[in-house]
Amino acid sequence: MIGAGLTGPLLATYLAHRGYCVEIFERRSDMRKESISAGRSINLALSARGNNALKEVGLYDKIKPNTIPMKGRMIHGLNGNTNLQPYGQKENEVIFSVSRAQLNMELMNMAEETGNVTIQFNHQLLSADLEQNKLLFQLSDSLEKIEWPFKRVIGCDGSASILRKSIVEKANIKYLKKPLGHGYKELTIPAMDSGKFQIEPNALHIWPRGNYMLIALPNNDYSFTCTLFFPMIGKTSFDTVRTEKEILDLFQSQFPDSIDLMPNLVEEFQKNPIGDLASVYCKPWHWEDKALLIGDAAHAVVPFFGQGMNASFQDCSTLAKLVDQNENNWKIIFNAFSSAQVENGHAIADMALENYMEMRDHVNDPKYKKRREIELKLERMFPDQFIPRYSMVSFHQIPYAEVYQLGKRQFNIIGEVLKADPSGQFIDKAMVEKMLS
Repeated sequence: MIGAGLTGPLLATYLAHRGYCVEIFERRSDMRKESISAGRSINLALSARGNNALKEVGLYDKIKPNTIPMKGRMIHGLNGNTNLQPYGQKENEVIFSVSRAQLNMELMNMAEETGNVTIQFNHQLLSADLEQNKLLFQLSDSLEKIEWPFKRVIGCDGSASILRKSIVEKANIKYLKKPLGHGYKELTIPAMDSGKFQIEPNALHIWPRGNYMLIALPNNDYSFTCTLFFPMIGKTSFDTVRTEKEILDLFQSQFPDSIDLMPNLVEEFQKNPIGDLASVYCKPWHWEDKALLIGDAAHAVVPFFGQGMNASFQDCSTLAKLVDQNENNWKIIFNAFSSAQVENGHAIADMALENYMEMRDHVNDPKYKKRREIELKLERMFPDQFIPRYSMVSFHQIPYAEVYQLGKRQFNIIGEVLKADPSGQFIDKAMVEKMLS
């Protein structure tokens, strides 16, 4: 396997439990022994699909105590007023903030503890010869280049996957990397001197401002990791906001209630790197029975539905089931995995882009709020037939492609309800029943 981020060690554990020996090659040094640099670790939101995978490999009970439940979006207006928009209507419909670094380390530990997994750090993949079954690595400490033979290789090496590049060059696969045009920068809301959270911890905080937004997720040390999603170029962008005055002017005018919460705002803004955001679409995700792409390497998504990790973890669960059904027939396994998951990967990539528009803009729109109100009413009226799209994605295991189609139908139903009664007070139950059938 290539990559010891979140997906690699999880998938290695699934395979190790099935008797396979796995070697993981990771370009970075071992994060358990060296501190990781700040500014590149968008907080993770763990939801049903990710939780299910962690339960399947036996890690969920260890991770759960270190997560923080978030019951909805806390919207911050320009005037400083806040309002909570719950994610769901049931007590258990929450998502969980989790430390990427802690989860990654636990996954690596778990993989190694199986006795069937070895992780080689400081190995940067340069290329893969799929005909000769050879991988070419460069060792980051000595810059020495080494060849490594393989029988089968799985790319868990993220959106900039080198293995994907080799497969694209070798096979006739469709591939598109779609840059968002917006980047991100991480900032921090520290804990209070008394050791408490400065703002409500059980919510994902959003400062939506039309073309950009600031978000904040809680950490176990009572701080919040904030992420500014911002245009890369343009009149108001990372290209034009650089000096102390420009940074303070932006935050005083757009996020005024956040300034007192972030004493190190200017220093962090100027020091922390700008991260790129892009969606990856490719089809299929494998080449013969030799090479497979999984997780972000196959379907990188922008982080606005909180599904990047969850989708990748569900990939691992799906692949493990296919291994069980088709023991050792990797041609069938890889083919079936691509057939089952490509459409789902494309669907969540599209939904994540749509959710960015919703988070940075629509959440404050009265029309959006009205539609959301009707959506929740319809869920109460038809609990088994009408599950809001966000709930289907975050609290269920329904395939993403199916969710996408159901979401379109629901959008039309809500439109018809509003057409019949613009106030949304009256819902024609018989009409909705007919549209749902």
